[in-house]
Amino acid sequence: QVLLVESGGGLVQAGGSLRLSCAASGRTFNSVARGWFRRAPGKEREFVAAINWSGSSTYYADSVKGRFTISRDNAKNTVYLQMNGLKSEDTAVYYCAAGPAGAVLSRLEADFGSWGQGTQVTVSS
Repeated sequence: QVLLVESGGGLVQAGGSLRLSCAASGRTFNSVARGWFRRAPGKEREFVAAINWSGSSTYYADSVKGRFTISRDNAKNTVYLQMNGLKSEDTAVYYCAAGPAGAVLSRLEADFGSWGQGTQVTVSS
């Protein structure tokens, strides 16, 4: 089991920026793939971004492409989500996830075995 601890959520005005962090600890053998998901009010959880071990491959939902950037620092066992140009529709609980290498290709919740507790991001107009 991998323990994922998130930080960086909060309240920000539309057009602003936030950077989420997620540090992993414990057994990380199945933490090759890292990703971010989110659940907006009244909606199901959806894929946001994913990254492979080396950081050479990244994937984004169309709704955040060009605004969000996922990155990782393996020396710190930490993945980041830089969110720029935030919109009201970005308001959601954001979840960090970790899983085997295949999860970065499928971007399916079921393929990520470890999850963070979720952190609230609220974008106000």
